Amino acid sequence: MEQIKIGTCIPGTQVEAMLPHVIKAGFETISINFHMSLEGTDLAELAEKVKQIIGDSKLQVSTIGLYCNPLQYEEHKKALEYCIDMAPKFGASVVSTFAGALEGKSVEEAIPTFGKVFTDLANRAEANNIKIGIENCTMGGTWEHPTCNIGFNPRAWEMMFEEVPSKNLGLEWEPAHQMTQLIDPIANLKQWVHKVVHLHGKDASVDRDAIQRYGILGAKNYVYDRTPGFGDTNWRDIISILRMGGFEGDICIEGYHDPIYRDAWEMTGQLHALNYLKWCRGGEFVPNPWEA
Repeated sequence: MEQIKIGTCIPGTQVEAMLPHVIKAGFETISINFHMSLEGTDLAELAEKVKQIIGDSKLQVSTIGLYCNPLQYEEHKKALEYCIDMAPKFGASVVSTFAGALEGKSVEEAIPTFGKVFTDLANRAEANNIKIGIENCTMGGTWEHPTCNIGFNPRAWEMMFEEVPSKNLGLEWEPAHQMTQLIDPIANLKQWVHKVVHLHGKDASVDRDAIQRYGILGAKNYVYDRTPGFGDTNWRDIISILRMGGFEGDICIEGYHDPIYRDAWEMTGQLHALNYLKWCRGGEFVPNPWEA
């Protein structure tokens, strides 16, 4: 059994500035993330710079993330193809993204297009020994009116994976996105752990009093994103489920969302999450001395 590593997410345009500090802080992996566009980034050039900064440290690049809409926009699909081709240069094994959506169409209506687009992407991923992880974020959408990601709900996952039954297509999962939908993340993970290829380390706190008083239609916020260690989820349970399910990847802390530990307190919150998640996994691996 391999140790589940704990890392952090870095914006793709800030890798050179942030990576030395991330290494010094003790993070074990990173996910290099872009939103909707690579912003002109030459990934081959960036991979060489990342290797130079990492040097002889043990940090690994686990994931390249491009969160975009490959169903609606051909240029987004081409950018994802580029990420899949370039990911091995970083040593990454996962490319994470959104499932996409079609403007004005429901989740069901988008599934045939999803099948065509992601069959191509999954085949490309297999050729590169890469897995694609669909993040489970609603991006403010609903079942009838998704914005850029139909892959936020387990009912959609059933249809997606039936449409594209590839071992190279899975989920980039986090509890917060399920909690936003009032889905129990522990029960959800138990059912879907076999399709999880990467995790975002982001939690949430659900305000049950706000739900009882104001409901869930926007009159008052009822859920807050939290850094692991400050939210409602017991990550010992999450890591236990992952290990029992055979997961040997990593958890990358997704910061910049916590309403308290943000701005000047960002690194404070992330280091707390790093230490908390290491504790939840049982600390560092110690060989049995009687087997030496």
